[in-house]
Amino acid sequence: MESGSSLPLLRKWIIAFRPWALPASTMPVVFGTSLAVVIGKARFSLGPFLLALIGMMVLHTAANMLSDVFDFRRGLDRDVTPVSGAIVRGWLNARQVAAGSAVLFLIGTTIGLYLVSVTGKTLLIIGALGLAVGVFYTVLKYHALGDLAVFLNFGLLGSLGAWVVQTGRFSWIPVIWTVPMAMLVVAILHSNNWRDSISDRERRVITVAALLGDRGSLVYYGFLVFGSMSIIGGLIFLPRLVSARTAAMPLTFLVTVLALPRALSLWGRALRRHSPRQPMDFLILDGATANYNLVFGLLCTAAVWLDLVISSL
Repeated sequence: MESGSSLPLLRKWIIAFRPWALPASTMPVVFGTSLAVVIGKARFSLGPFLLALIGMMVLHTAANMLSDVFDFRRGLDRDVTPVSGAIVRGWLNARQVAAGSAVLFLIGTTIGLYLVSVTGKTLLIIGALGLAVGVFYTVLKYHALGDLAVFLNFGLLGSLGAWVVQTGRFSWIPVIWTVPMAMLVVAILHSNNWRDSISDRERRVITVAALLGDRGSLVYYGFLVFGSMSIIGGLIFLPRLVSARTAAMPLTFLVTVLALPRALSLWGRALRRHSPRQPMDFLILDGATANYNLVFGLLCTAAVWLDLVISSL
C-alpha cells in the first residue's frame, strides 16, 4: 500500500474518482451532440449539453467507484498500478468509497430526471437502461458481460442520449455511427481484463479475456482496434453503393486514418506482451488504449464539423 497520510482529503477523493477514465464516457456525449447539431439540424442547447456531460461523468465515476469496492472486497484489486483508485492505495476504505458512489449515483440520477422533464420519455428509457447497467456493472463484469456493458453505456447509449437531449427524438444515426468508438472503449476494458485474466480465473471471475485465453485475447484486441477503422470505412462507402436512401457517413471521417500509427503502436505492445520494450508497456496497455480512444473520438468529432464547413462552402 502507498502511504497517503500526508495527502489532503480532496486529493484522496480525486484519486478515488479516477478522472483519467472520463474521456471514455464523455466523448460519446460530445460526439452525439455534434451529430445532433450537424446531421440532425438541431439548435444547439448549451445548458442541456453541459448537464448531459456532467451527468455522464458523475454516473461513470459512481460506477467505477462501486466496481472498485467490489473488486477490493473480492480480493481482485490488491496491487497498486498507475491507474489504481484510492482503496487499493489504502487512502480511503471501501465503506467510504461505497458511500461516495451512492451519493454520485443520486446526483447523476437527479440530473437525468431533470433532463427527462425537459426532453421527454425517450430519454427516460435510455437513461434507465444506462443507470441499470452502471449499477450492476460489477455483476455483469464477473459474468463475461462487462464488454457489453461498456459498449452500451460508454458508446451507444451515451451518444444516443446526447442526440435526444438536443433533438428530442430517436434516431439510429448516433447508435450506428458510434459503434467504432464503442469498440475502442471495449478495447480499454479488455486490455485491463487481459492483463488480469490469470488472477481472475483463479478467483472464479469470468471475463471475455479469461474465456478467450492469451492468444484469443490478442485476436480480439486486434479486432477491436482495427475493426473500428474498418467499420468507419464500411459506413462511408457501403451506403453509397447500396442505397441512396441510407445515411452514409461523410467522407470527412476518413480523417480517422490519422490515428492508424497509434493503432499500430498499440498492436506492437500487444504482440510484445511477453517481452515488452519497456517493463510497463503491457501492464498499462489499458491506459494507452484509453489515450488512443480519446484521439480517435476527437477525430470523429472533428470529422462531423469538418463536413459542416465543407458543405457550407
